[in-house]
Amino acid sequence: MKKLILSLTCFVFVLSAGAAALHAQATGADTTAPSYDLKAQALLDLEAVNKKCVDLLTALPADKITWRPSPDTRSFAEVFLHVAGERYGFLSMLGATPPAGFKAGQFDKSTTDRDRILAELNQSWDFTSKTINGISNADFAKLLPKLGPQANQGDVVYLLVADAHEHLGQLVAYARQNAIVPPWTLQAQKEAQKKKAADASAK
Repeated sequence: MKKLILSLTCFVFVLSAGAAALHAQATGADTTAPSYDLKAQALLDLEAVNKKCVDLLTALPADKITWRPSPDTRSFAEVFLHVAGERYGFLSMLGATPPAGFKAGQFDKSTTDRDRILAELNQSWDFTSKTINGISNADFAKLLPKLGPQANQGDVVYLLVADAHEHLGQLVAYARQNAIVPPWTLQAQKEAQKKKAADASAK
């Protein structure tokens, strides 16, 4: 957890420095109210990532659960569990309490059983949904000095979203290396074929 917080601190410092530089270059203050709803969009993004993780895990052949591209990388199982575990790690910085028995340093390797991994993904998503829904829009702007002089609660949620997408990309790369087409890609291909056939018959 200390390494995670240190990494987050460095990342937030970089973001803060970049934002400050851009602000300094601006010719005047922008007083337009922001139209981006971080809370709503974060929940949509995280829900979509969770669904894709669940769908990919469900489609994964049983003998691939422990596959890893090299000895020094995480296996499929460990990446799925890492996605679930980081939700607890990130949101604990906002005061949320992970489930009893959760041990960050051991969670990635806690099981290779598909049903248990599915349960962990869904349980951690429920935890995430309830936690973020319980944060008011005003609280997103509350400062978190331990992460940086300009860091706030919204930054933690933003980093969680970015991290979730990063690991989804990792899982897709793992799948492709094993000639596994992600279920959502298969669905898109089927829909494209149906449209192509419908267009051809309409001519």
